[in-house]
Amino acid sequence: MTKNTLFIQAGGDGGYEADEKLVASLQKELGTDYKVHYPRLASDEDLPDFGWPQQIGKEIHSITGELTLVAHSLGASMLLKCLSENRFEKDIKGIFLMAAPFWSGDENWKQGLKLNQGFENKLPENVPLFLYHCRDDEEVPFSHLSIYRQKLPKATVRETESGGHQFNNDLSEVAEDIRSQ
Repeated sequence: MTKNTLFIQAGGDGGYEADEKLVASLQKELGTDYKVHYPRLASDEDLPDFGWPQQIGKEIHSITGELTLVAHSLGASMLLKCLSENRFEKDIKGIFLMAAPFWSGDENWKQGLKLNQGFENKLPENVPLFLYHCRDDEEVPFSHLSIYRQKLPKATVRETESGGHQFNNDLSEVAEDIRSQ
């Protein structure tokens, strides 16, 4: 039986296209036992969270059977927002977040992106959570990983010296962790 993986893209202009290489790497590394679903998320600039948590929720609901969740950058933070603000009756095998920004500050544009206070207590229970970040990430400061490490002490954390924001388009380590679940 095929195992389903949902990959949530990064944001910004060209985020979907840039992450296509990550998706291709993940699918190649996982092999034919896995199907990587890669929907294009639309950004509604009129909504403070761009409408991403709602779209992610619809995608999660649309896939039947067990599900692994993988997300990159803005997609990782929006997946956390979606999972901590909604309940899903799904068999989620694992959550794998790469280069997740931790939104803070008082700027108006950030308010809809921020996680709620205590979000860490509202995530699906007993689901393995993995965090990945490259020290030379040029988009999301490496220090954001430390914040998540404090908030999510049970998460498995994978630090990489190099690979930049796009992990050198190589998700072999993520695929290995997915297969181990």
